[in-house]
Amino acid sequence: MGGQYYNRYQTFLVNGEQTVVPYVALPNKPSDKVHIYKVGRSRLDKVSEEYYGAPYFGWLILQANSQFGGLETNIFDGAFLVIPFPLIASLQDYKAALDNHFLYYGR
Repeated sequence: MGGQYYNRYQTFLVNGEQTVVPYVALPNKPSDKVHIYKVGRSRLDKVSEEYYGAPYFGWLILQANSQFGGLETNIFDGAFLVIPFPLIASLQDYKAALDNHFLYYGR
């Protein structure tokens, strides 16, 4: 998947208009990785590249680390980040969580 781009915003277009992107929790998997974040040296695009082979999935890493409120600037030096792994299974988990969210709350 490294060379492909997953456009997560496509799901949130209704009649050509962007809607709110909800937060959904990702389940923990035994295959998930842990990364120690270094302020000034780490960036989520680089972390994504390291684990997934593509820089586009920093948002997925943030989804798995809700304690940082969805902002990379909230990640403190030495923080342990859960890296959802492997990528395809984690994207499927994200889609399933979204489907569940839409079932209960609508679009």
